[in-house]
Amino acid sequence: METTNDYFFDTYAIIEIIKGNEKYNFVSGATIITSPMNLAEVYYALLLLYEKSLVEDILKKLDFQFLGIDLEIAKSAAVFRHQNKKLELSYIDCIGYVLALNSNLIFLTGDKGFAGFDKVLIVK
Repeated sequence: METTNDYFFDTYAIIEIIKGNEKYNFVSGATIITSPMNLAEVYYALLLLYEKSLVEDILKKLDFQFLGIDLEIAKSAAVFRHQNKKLELSYIDCIGYVLALNSNLIFLTGDKGFAGFDKVLIVK
C-alpha cells in the first residue's frame, strides 16, 4: 500500500483537503507534494473566498514540498496535452501529471479526464 508521501497533489486535491473533504482523510497530515503552479491556482481560488491574511493562515497549516518545472517537463507536458487534446486537460494539470510520473508519484486528482492513465488516483 502507498504511504501518504507517494502522491502528487493537484489543485483540486489540495482544495478538497482545505475544505475538509473526508474522502481525503487517507492523506491527512501528509506532505503535500505539488508544483508552484498548483499552489498559485489554490491561492487564487482561496482569494476569491477569503481575505489574503486568512489565505496565508490556511496555507501555513499545510506542509508543502514543491517539484520544479524545467524545460523537459514543460515540453513533455505540452506533448502529453497535445496527444490528449480531446480531453481538454489544463496545462497545469498536464505539468502536474508529468511531474508525478517523473517523480514516481501517484497523481491525486478529482479530474475524471485522467481516468485510465497510469499512476492516477481520482477522488471526488
